[in-house]
Amino acid sequence: MIRAIVVGAAGRMGGRIIHTLHEAEGIEVSGAVERPDHPFLNRDIGEVVGGGEIGVPLEGDIERVIEAGDVVIDFTNPEVSLRSLEVASESGAALVVGSTGFTPQQMEKVAHLAKKIRCVLSPNMSVGVNLMFKLAGEVARILGDEYDVEILEAHHRFKKDSPSGTAMKLGEVVASALNRDFSQVGIFERKGVIGERKPQEIGMQAVRAGDIVGDHTVIFGGLGERLELTHRAHSRDNFARGAVRAAKWVITQPNGVYDMGDVLGLK
Repeated sequence: MIRAIVVGAAGRMGGRIIHTLHEAEGIEVSGAVERPDHPFLNRDIGEVVGGGEIGVPLEGDIERVIEAGDVVIDFTNPEVSLRSLEVASESGAALVVGSTGFTPQQMEKVAHLAKKIRCVLSPNMSVGVNLMFKLAGEVARILGDEYDVEILEAHHRFKKDSPSGTAMKLGEVVASALNRDFSQVGIFERKGVIGERKPQEIGMQAVRAGDIVGDHTVIFGGLGERLELTHRAHSRDNFARGAVRAAKWVITQPNGVYDMGDVLGLK
């Protein structure tokens, strides 16, 4: 039986992961972690997330439970996830990270720590979204420079980073397929009299409203036609299922940083 520790266990995503782990075969919840001042510390995590008691108390420090786990699943924020990476790298546990918003400097630290750990790091654990990454790259290569590319994303009002990690990944995938540097051609705001759209631009627009789980659309606009690839998440359960799938996969891999493309065999 694979033992899984969930960091951010009492949050919206963490709760769905706890439920998914409890129902999955071959893997179980062995630890649950939240911030040190969380009001539900020491309560059974099963009850905290609206299920039955599972005998796992909510802890305020990953170091207190790391020895009880084979893999850590962390959907929090870059700072907390880096802490999880550091602790897991010392214990030998594998890691699945779904946090977004990492800076280039933080990603360098992730790459350094991954020399001592097996880690799946992906901005989106959905099977459908990761297929979308592959399709977006293939479409971009086929259509080439004659088609303008715009990326639209929409999420709930509580999301802290913008654009979403998934949208940024889509931009990077498309830019790579078109032999462009996304850091140079990505356009994140248009306002005023800015002139005609430059051919190399990859536009990015973000919407924050209500309880939208996550919508992403890539528009390939040509003269006389357009092609759109869209993925809409109806619940967080698809992300949770993907994370559990990644957790089962990563514990058998050599040290290094992987993504869901590796997990799903899309590369």
